[in-house]
Amino acid sequence: MNPSFVLVLPFLLPLISAQVPHWGPCPEPSVQAAFNIKQFMGRWFEIAKLPAQFEKGRCIETNFTMKPDNTIRVVSSEILKGELRRIEGTGVTEDIKNPAKLGITYSYVLPYSPYWILATDYVNSALVYSCTDVLRLFHVDFAWILSRSRTLPASTIDKAKDIFTNNNIDVSRMIASRQQGCDKTL
Repeated sequence: MNPSFVLVLPFLLPLISAQVPHWGPCPEPSVQAAFNIKQFMGRWFEIAKLPAQFEKGRCIETNFTMKPDNTIRVVSSEILKGELRRIEGTGVTEDIKNPAKLGITYSYVLPYSPYWILATDYVNSALVYSCTDVLRLFHVDFAWILSRSRTLPASTIDKAKDIFTNNNIDVSRMIASRQQGCDKTL
């Protein structure tokens, strides 16, 4: 094993403790063909996800709005400990020839993270994948099943998981997001 990797590993483990690390580089899944970014805009609710350190609450949703400069305003929210928390970021189409491969950042100092739309029908559900290689020795990935409503039929969720699996994305640790009691006043 590389000695420098052994020195860096103790510092990386706390950062990925709630994430889903895997050996080797990120998979290269197929993304939505003929993706229409304008149809994707709007409000999406998180139905299921791979565990993520930055998402600990319930009633998680994201609203995408196209800006005049063709960047995307990304507003994500969750209820955590009885408090509504929001964060605003920016999304971009990273490759105009492949518009389903978006990049999103929630900070001016951080680079864009991959936000790839693997599949969507624009009106019911969307499957999103993000992956970051760490020294090409292992990768940390995130996957979300999104919906235009707070619920999806179990059959739709099962089909979504099959799409991830068929793209070499391990969703065995995927968990349901909590979307109950979201419309109550805080």
